[in-house]
Amino acid sequence: MREILEIQRQLMPDFLEVMKKRYTVLHHIMVSGVIGRRTLAMSLDMTERILRSEIDFLKAHGLIEIEVSGMSVSEVGRQLLQDIEPMIKEVFGLTDLEEQIRSAFNLKQVVIVAGDADTSSFTKRELGLAGATVLRKNVTNDDIIAVTGGSTMARIASQLVTSAPLKGSWFVPARGGLGESVEMQANTIASEMAKKTGGQYRLLHVPDDLGEEAYQSLMQEANIKEIIDFVRKCRIVVHGIGDAMIMAKRRKVDDETTAKLQNAGALAEAFGYYFDKVGTVVHKMPTLGLQLEDIQRTEIVIGVAGGKSKGEAIASVLRFGHEDILVTDEAAAHEIMKYIS
Repeated sequence: MREILEIQRQLMPDFLEVMKKRYTVLHHIMVSGVIGRRTLAMSLDMTERILRSEIDFLKAHGLIEIEVSGMSVSEVGRQLLQDIEPMIKEVFGLTDLEEQIRSAFNLKQVVIVAGDADTSSFTKRELGLAGATVLRKNVTNDDIIAVTGGSTMARIASQLVTSAPLKGSWFVPARGGLGESVEMQANTIASEMAKKTGGQYRLLHVPDDLGEEAYQSLMQEANIKEIIDFVRKCRIVVHGIGDAMIMAKRRKVDDETTAKLQNAGALAEAFGYYFDKVGTVVHKMPTLGLQLEDIQRTEIVIGVAGGKSKGEAIASVLRFGHEDILVTDEAAAHEIMKYIS
């Protein structure tokens, strides 16, 4: 494929540019679900006049459908996007990037979407779609899937659809609720994923940040212990990755602990643990739910995070060495490459 693309670059450079443009338009429509022409033009930073000719082409070839509510991708269009994805990744130069990161951190798979989630809402949605696709491909019947909270996990939930294996799965929160908006909490996301897929869910109605005394007390409750034991049986964990200082602020960590995190060189946070630049755990939140030893023995651990600002944090968690699959974006991937020695 690479040789063919190189020939096309030399003999028909305009062909590749046209293909990239039409793919981008079609892919934007698919990720958006239903979208109007004006909104799409603004999202793509393209004039409506130029966009109109591309829309006419896609419609004439049966790749999109146009209704009063807006444009959507047809089944033929969805199949084309799926078939052409490997070629498009070559064209955008993402295939080599995926392999370099996969090899450097000994991962099973790396999936990179174009763009920067820090600056593009579309890239954030695409990150969610890619995460949902990876999860669907790795699920088997009757799996227990543990998920963390956060905006990226919420976007994955919004992109899930019913499929045979997912209908028989259980979705559970990886830990108790974080003190943030309800829609971003792990409980809410687990229940939303179950509803979207036709699966089942169980919830963990306890705070995320606990004192030692409260932690030990709750662990004695039979109902709490039974749910936590169920969560720890998960075969798949799907989690986000955050900047250590931002996550500490969101958790309202006290000034003394924040200073300790800074002095320890904490860069990243994932599933309640803080990591330094070499992937060493420098702090643990006393949480109910999955512990580090549970993560280490989980069969499939999927990390989903994007944005240039998170590149170093993602590299930090990857150095910890217990990720299996990484879903990220182009901007974060280029940052990660800076920390590969």
